[in-house]
Amino acid sequence: MILEIAAQARSSLRVLQTGYRNDSWLGRLGFYVALGLTLLVSLFPFYVMLVTSLTPDAAIYSEDPSLLPGAVTLSQYTVLFGSETFAFTAYFLNSAIVATVTASFSLVVGVVGAYSFTRLEFPGNGLVRRGVVVVYMLSAITVIVPLFQLITALGLVDTRLSLFITYTVSTLPLTLYMLWNYFESLPVEIEEAALLDGYSRVETIFRVVVPLSLPVLVAAFLFAFKIAWNEYIFASVFLKSQAKLTLPIGIEQMNANFQNVWGQIMAASFLTTLPIIIMFLYLEQYMIEGLTAGAVEG
Repeated sequence: MILEIAAQARSSLRVLQTGYRNDSWLGRLGFYVALGLTLLVSLFPFYVMLVTSLTPDAAIYSEDPSLLPGAVTLSQYTVLFGSETFAFTAYFLNSAIVATVTASFSLVVGVVGAYSFTRLEFPGNGLVRRGVVVVYMLSAITVIVPLFQLITALGLVDTRLSLFITYTVSTLPLTLYMLWNYFESLPVEIEEAALLDGYSRVETIFRVVVPLSLPVLVAAFLFAFKIAWNEYIFASVFLKSQAKLTLPIGIEQMNANFQNVWGQIMAASFLTTLPIIIMFLYLEQYMIEGLTAGAVEG
C-alpha cells in the first residue's frame, strides 16, 4: 500500500513538472488541485482589486465586509478621471511613453548585442556575457546611488531621458539574456545562405534573424515593457515635477496625500494592470509560435 501511494505521489510530481496528466485518478486530482491553487493565488488579488474599485465607499469601510459585491458603482472611476488633484491621464501617458521607448530601445540594442555574443568571436566575449548575467542579478537598489550621480552630472534630473537611461540599465540584461539563448538555437546555415546571397551582416540580422525570432522578440519586448511600466524606485528618485510622474509614483502619492480613498486607489491600480493583460492576451499567440520549425531541410 505504501509503495502504491509512493508511486502515485511520484506520478503527481511528474504532472507538476511536465504538465502531463496521468490516467490515474490521483494524477488527475493532483493536476486539478495544482491548477486550482495556481489560479486562486494568481487571480484572487485582481478579483479583490476589481470588486473594491466597483464598490461604494460606504461598503468598502463597512464593519462587515464581503468578497461578493453588493451595490456596484462606477463612482470611483468617475472621481479618478474627474479629479483635479490627481492627474491619472497624465501619469498613464507618461508611463506609456517611458515604457514603450525603453522596451523598443532595449530590444534593438539587445538584438545587435545578442547576435554579436552568439555569432561573432572577439576578445572578452565570455567575460562580457558573464558580466551581463551578473548585472541582471543585481537589485535596482544596489545601483541607484551611482546612477543618481551620473544623472545629476549630466543634468538630467526630473527628465524623461533619465528614466530612459536607467530603465534601459534594468531591462537590457534580461533582453540580452533571452535573445542570445534563442539565437544560439537558430541554424547557422540560414545566415550563411543569406551571406552567400550577398546580404551584409546587418541585413542578415534584420532581414533573416529578426523575422525568425519573432516569438522571443515579442516576449522580450513584453517583459521589458512590464519592468519599465511597473518600475518605482528610479522614478521616485529622479522625478520631481507632478506633470512628469509615472503611474506607480502617482498612485503612491494618492495613498500618502489622501485618506480613505481605497476605492480610487484600487480603480487606478486595476487600470494600471490592463495594458499588461491586454498585451499578453494579444501577443501570446506570437510568443508560443515556433517560426524556425522546418527552416532548414535535412
